Amino acid sequence: LENLLSLHDDVLEAAVIGLPDEKWGERPLAIIVPKEGAEKRVVADAMREHLGQFVADGVIASWAVPDQYTFVEELPRTSVGKIDKKVLRSRYA
Repeated sequence: LENLLSLHDDVLEAAVIGLPDEKWGERPLAIIVPKEGAEKRVVADAMREHLGQFVADGVIASWAVPDQYTFVEELPRTSVGKIDKKVLRSRYA
């Protein structure tokens, strides 16, 4: 899902974490760093439409498309440079 989000022209990088959900147990939250100058053009609807193409092609299931999107300037990193999902979970859960 992160790779598919990153294919959008206005996305620099993306991370996806699971958030607790009463109905489904867990639902994805997409955390997106837009490319410079794209902040005003990158919106959740554009991301849903972008991922909808992959749903239509059978690449991902419709339930995998996030309900929520958050846009940030940068993603936290571990000491080895990987996206620190523990920090993201504590920040958004």
